[in-house]
Amino acid sequence: MQLIEEMVKRVPVLAETDVLVVGSGPAGLAAALSAAREGVDTVLVERYGCFGGVISQVGVETIAWYRHEGTVDVEGVGLEFEQRALEMGGARQEPQSNSLALDAEMFKVVADSLVQEAGIVPLLHCLAVDVIMEGDAIRGIVTESKSGRQAILARRVVDATGDADVAYRAGAPCRKTNRDEMMGVTVMFSCAGVDKERFLDHVRERPATYGDWGKNWAMETTGKEDHLFSTYLEEPFNRAREDGLIPERMTGIGGTWGTLTDEGEATNLNVVYMTGYDPTDVRDLTRAEMEGRRQALLAIEALRRYAPGFEKARLRNFGMTLGTRDSRKIVGRHVITGQDVRHQARFDDSIGIFPEFIDGYGVLVLPTTGRYFQVPYGILVPQLVENLLVAGRCVSGDKMSHAALRNMMCCTVTGQGAGVAAAVSVRDGVASGAVDVARVQRALHRQGVRIY
Repeated sequence: MQLIEEMVKRVPVLAETDVLVVGSGPAGLAAALSAAREGVDTVLVERYGCFGGVISQVGVETIAWYRHEGTVDVEGVGLEFEQRALEMGGARQEPQSNSLALDAEMFKVVADSLVQEAGIVPLLHCLAVDVIMEGDAIRGIVTESKSGRQAILARRVVDATGDADVAYRAGAPCRKTNRDEMMGVTVMFSCAGVDKERFLDHVRERPATYGDWGKNWAMETTGKEDHLFSTYLEEPFNRAREDGLIPERMTGIGGTWGTLTDEGEATNLNVVYMTGYDPTDVRDLTRAEMEGRRQALLAIEALRRYAPGFEKARLRNFGMTLGTRDSRKIVGRHVITGQDVRHQARFDDSIGIFPEFIDGYGVLVLPTTGRYFQVPYGILVPQLVENLLVAGRCVSGDKMSHAALRNMMCCTVTGQGAGVAAAVSVRDGVASGAVDVARVQRALHRQGVRIY
C-alpha cells in the first residue's frame, strides 16, 4: 500500500467536557443520558444528522422483539426509549412479541427531546477521525465536519461507535471475526401501497413460526421457540427464485416484516441479508450499500407478484445507512463468553442484566423461561488505554456472546453502565479503570437499572 505523510496541523478546540460520548445509537444515547443525569457535563457526537443509530438511521424499529411471556427483561433507559416514543405517538405494538415497535422517523424527535431535556451538548454531522492521547490515557478526539478539523477534549470518553473506532485508534487491543464468518449486513427498506388487511388475512391463513427460519438457513434453537409466531417471510422469495426473478444463488433475500400502518406502509422490511462484507472496510461498505439496494428492488418485485396485499406496493424509502451486525470488538479487562450467556452467569461487577437471548451465527434462543445473565463492567474497559470506556456491540466478548450483546436493548445496558461509570469516575477523581464499582452500581440502581 502506498503511503503519504500528513502535515502536522494546529487544531482548534471545539469543546471541553467531563464526558464525551462518540456515537448516538442505543448505546451512545443511553451513555450520554445516564452521564448527564449524574450531573456531569456531557457532549454527544454523531456523524449523521440525527440521533438514534440503528433505530433512526438504519430503520430497525424492533428494539426488544425478543420479549415474550416469561421474559425477565432489562430495566433502565432502554424501557424509557419505548415509553417515551409511545407517549409522543412514535410507537405501536410489535406484531411478534410483547414489545413496542418504534417509529424510526419519529424516534429522531424522541431522541432530540431526551438529549435536550438532559442538558447534553449535541453535535450532529461531526465525525471522529483521530484521538488525542496523554501517555496511555485518552484526552479527547479530533473531528472533521463542515466547520473543519477540530478537537474535543474530555476527562472521560465513551466509544459507542459500534465498530470500536475510537478504541482502535487509541491503540486498545481489538479483534475481528473473519470476513467469511461475520454476520451479514442489511439494507433496510419500507414500502407504501400495501393492502394491510389483505396481507394480514393471508398471514392468519398461513402463519409462520420461528421454526420456519431453519428452512433457508441452518438454525439451532432450543425447540421452545419453534412453535411461536414469527413475522417471517419466505414463500414469495422462494417462488421468485423458482420463476427466475431472483437468482438462485441469492439465498439471502428472505426475512421479516414489521409495522403495517392503516395508510398502507410496511415500514420495517428486514429481508435483504448479505454476507462477506466487513463494515470497517470502506470498499465493502460501498459495495454492500449498492448491492443491497439492487436486492431490495428484487425483493419488492417478488412481494408484488407473490405476497397477497403487496400487489400495488412500491418503494417508500431505504434506511439512511447500511445495517451492520458484526465487526471490530475490544479485548477488555474481562471477556464474556457464550457459556456465560447460556448459563446465567453472575458477576460481582454487574452493571445490569440481559435475558438469555441469542440471535446470530446460526443460533436463535428466545428468553421465554425467565433466564438471564449479568453484564460485567469489565467488558467495557479496554486494555492499555485509560479513561476510555466502550459500549454497544463492540464490547469485549467471544463470538457467541456477541450474538446476545449486539442486540439493541443490551446495547442500552452497556451504554448506561458506561455513562454512569464515566460520571462517577469524574466525580471521584479516579481513572475509569479504577472506579469503585459498588458506587457505580448504586448510581445505576438510582437510575432504575436492575443490577442482579
